[in-house]
Amino acid sequence: MSIHTGVATKVGLVALTEQVINGLIIGVFYALSALGLAIIFGVLRIVNFAHGELYMAGGFAYYVLVSLLGVPPIAAVPLAAALLFAFGMAIEATIIRPIHQGKVERADEYAIMITFGLAILLQNLALAVFGPWTKRADAVISGRVTFGELIVSGDRLAASGIGILLILCVLYVLHRTWAGKAMRAVSQDRATAAVLGVNSKRASMMAFGVGAALAGAAGALMGPVFLVHPGMGVIPAIKAYVVIVLGGLGSLWGAILGALILGVVENLATVLIPDTTRALAYKDAYGLGLLVLVLLVRPQGLFGEKERRS
Repeated sequence: MSIHTGVATKVGLVALTEQVINGLIIGVFYALSALGLAIIFGVLRIVNFAHGELYMAGGFAYYVLVSLLGVPPIAAVPLAAALLFAFGMAIEATIIRPIHQGKVERADEYAIMITFGLAILLQNLALAVFGPWTKRADAVISGRVTFGELIVSGDRLAASGIGILLILCVLYVLHRTWAGKAMRAVSQDRATAAVLGVNSKRASMMAFGVGAALAGAAGALMGPVFLVHPGMGVIPAIKAYVVIVLGGLGSLWGAILGALILGVVENLATVLIPDTTRALAYKDAYGLGLLVLVLLVRPQGLFGEKERRS
């Protein structure tokens, strides 16, 4: 009896550890997308409702580069991110910039409608070009990686490793370079930053470009894992909104840590229900439940600051 109990306990610990590792891996992808959304919100003070479609565009960019143009997968990820960076800067310069130039009335409503319209345009454009069918490109690394008794999918592990490098690069740029400090200055006070010599137009354009690049990189990394199709960005966008509210609006570290927490909670919660099908069906509900509980205790999010009212 004790032998069987020990074996069952060991198997349970291995399964639990696998869920934690999978949760952290998924959390990295959540963090990539949420970090981009947080940067756009922090600098431009708008919620980008086309963020999921930028994620989808990154997935299709990776598919075209790898499957149609023959680019090596390891090079296709940064290329897809670079394409989305340029696309994001073009979006800001054409349809987002009028918000900060005072050329539109009801700027908040305009931002919602223009980004929502952009989302519809991009999704229907993908449908027209690629069709509604799912597509798959070669992953950076295929197969499985074993750590003792733990088995981790190679494509997810490689994608999460690249995702971590991208997050570290973005944090370095934001805190150690002039361009990053300019974006942070504009996020704190646009008028004061302009007085001090910061080009707020350029900083805003770069911020939207970085946000789009991070969403595109997340789509490129997840495309080989979960397939590429025109509607692939809907769920990741919802998760990104949940993460930035969970971590605290405008907090970059909150977005990263909130994403990791959400990924682990969602994966661990599936262990609570023995039926795998039912467990996966309730997976998203656990994340929303966590968000509600956190907001009841800390309305500003886990790492957000309370707003002072004069």
